[in-house]
Amino acid sequence: MIRTRARLVVLQVLVVSLLVLLSVRLWQVQVVRGAEFVAAATETRTRDVVVPAVRGQILDSAGRPLVRNRTRLVVSVDRTSLNRMEGNGRSVLQKLASVLNRRPADLRMRIRACGPGVTRPCWPGSPYQPIPIDDDVTTREALQILERQEEFPGVSAEVQAVREYPGSTAAAQALGYLQPITQEELERRAGFKAVFSGVDLMGRDGLESVYDGSLRGVPGLRRVQVDRLGKVIGVERQVPPTPGDTLITSIDAKVQAVTEKALAEAMKSAPAADGAAGVVLDVRTGRVVALASAPTYDPAVWTGGISEPEYQRLLSDKAGRPLVSRAIKGEFAPGSTFKISSVSAMLGDGYPLHGHYDCPGSFMVGSRPFSNFRGIGLGTLTLHTALVKSCDTIFYRAAYEQWLRDGGLRPRGKTKEPMATMARSFGFGRPTGIDLPGESAGRIPDREWKKQLWSATKEENCRRAKSGYPEVARSSPSRAAFLKQLAYENCLEGYQWRPGDAANFSIGQGDVLVTPLQLAAAYAALVGDGRLRSPRLGWALVRPDGTMVKEIKVPVVGRLPLSPTERAYIKGALSEVPSDGTAAGAFAGFPMDKVKIGGKTGTAEVYGKTDTSWFASFAPTDKPRFVVVVMVSQGGMGGQTAAPAVRRIYEGIYGITPQSPAKPVRAALPSGRPAVDLPMIKRDGTVAR
Repeated sequence: MIRTRARLVVLQVLVVSLLVLLSVRLWQVQVVRGAEFVAAATETRTRDVVVPAVRGQILDSAGRPLVRNRTRLVVSVDRTSLNRMEGNGRSVLQKLASVLNRRPADLRMRIRACGPGVTRPCWPGSPYQPIPIDDDVTTREALQILERQEEFPGVSAEVQAVREYPGSTAAAQALGYLQPITQEELERRAGFKAVFSGVDLMGRDGLESVYDGSLRGVPGLRRVQVDRLGKVIGVERQVPPTPGDTLITSIDAKVQAVTEKALAEAMKSAPAADGAAGVVLDVRTGRVVALASAPTYDPAVWTGGISEPEYQRLLSDKAGRPLVSRAIKGEFAPGSTFKISSVSAMLGDGYPLHGHYDCPGSFMVGSRPFSNFRGIGLGTLTLHTALVKSCDTIFYRAAYEQWLRDGGLRPRGKTKEPMATMARSFGFGRPTGIDLPGESAGRIPDREWKKQLWSATKEENCRRAKSGYPEVARSSPSRAAFLKQLAYENCLEGYQWRPGDAANFSIGQGDVLVTPLQLAAAYAALVGDGRLRSPRLGWALVRPDGTMVKEIKVPVVGRLPLSPTERAYIKGALSEVPSDGTAAGAFAGFPMDKVKIGGKTGTAEVYGKTDTSWFASFAPTDKPRFVVVVMVSQGGMGGQTAAPAVRRIYEGIYGITPQSPAKPVRAALPSGRPAVDLPMIKRDGTVAR
């Protein structure tokens, strides 16, 4: 009995203790931490969903879409959620693969993070944002996922806008492409999370990159109520997204197509050609009418994730590195197209505008003869005829005389270097500042550059002067001997600006490098008003309803140090090149009475390769409106490859039918001039025609 009572007492004490403990715990939960748990409970019932804004279109100067959006059903996977599941969500991916008719291994590859040693497809963006794994699913597939959400945790299916390129490969490098933003970029760029939705993309090249902030718009917010399985049961709050601005460019889609076709035909006509570029500028405004590079590619390959073979192809030398725009990034010796700068340097240095100059077959520069093309002498010429017939020896002589006046191999004090100084006045040796990323500066060599190069290469040259080039000697002993002697000379005297350097400079050879865009901008300044402009593709940013946001101005960045008389004289000489000069063969039969073309051919030698073919032109010659420049790498002579390509571009612009046409040519610009007014965007977003 006593034992029973003792047990009851112990039990009562235990029950009372548990009740007291439970009461204390309830007091802590409901009173002390009540607010905290209420907030937590509320958080588990709501989700903030960031709604991406529709990215703005990119239009041409007539309002035709260069880049537009189209909607697709996109299935995305939250990798963070999958990794928290048993087996890292393997069973979910297997079910998803069955619905999408894909292999589970393919889906697993798409959601893994890109990095060293990881081949594509992979995910280059932030690991905390949904990863699109299929951007073209059917409605039935999407419904299977949405209606059985409990079987697909971490998987979503929703309508998203994806980029579409009506012109396919046209202007691909200029337009750019989109890729997910990385977590490092989100963390590095302050305030970026506020404008990035987590599912939209970022411009990685071209106009998509430069105008990314305006094109992207502002994401919206939708706060939804969900059940324990994550299904949406109601909308608590909604802030609509603000669509991105529309970018209107100065590109004319028809002229762009004509230019692309002309480059493709030029490369076919030259068996060794490995690349080409074409630029069409509006002389009066400095705006870009067309900008093309070949080989090119279709930027749609980025949509939905690019495969490893395709990615490597875009980067490969064998495919011609189609990602690279040769128009703004390619650096090439300009050949005789550069003589507009050299003749200007002669005038600035006191050579008479209307003087007469000997054009022998060769000229001794120091102890070495420098020859005309095929060693042909042309007698006594004016500067006008020297440009038309492309006499080299006149420029060799001028460059050598200027080199001597600067002190030759032993300059004293500050040197004038007229050729290099004038070249920089034309904008060579620095980026034009065009509204595209990654533009190259080109190169204008001079005495100071030669010293810097010598300092950077002296150690290697001195080492090679002793060891030679045994790897070359196995296949070409004579070449190896030449390289060893050259290394010896550069080791001892590589800092010197030699007379041959000056002579080569004067005709756009040697170490001179320019981009096709630089050359086009220089010619536009020469045949225009003398002002050097920084070209622009962007013309205006407007809202989807047509409201103007900003007109993009073309900056003036310099003025040529030439009088109007001097510019008119050079322009007059260039006006005869297609009819009576080095491009006469390419323009035979062209109706110069309707549209007279001016320009300059260029044939630049490249060691171990076929010559670079150039033609820089303008039209009409009396009141120039267009500058058209074409460059074909390993294209041969300028009059044989580049000049015919330029002719085809003008035929397309003006609607000039060739002598033996397959069908009549329709003018890309019937008015004979680029667009002068922005296209009218209506309130509904359509373009008024």
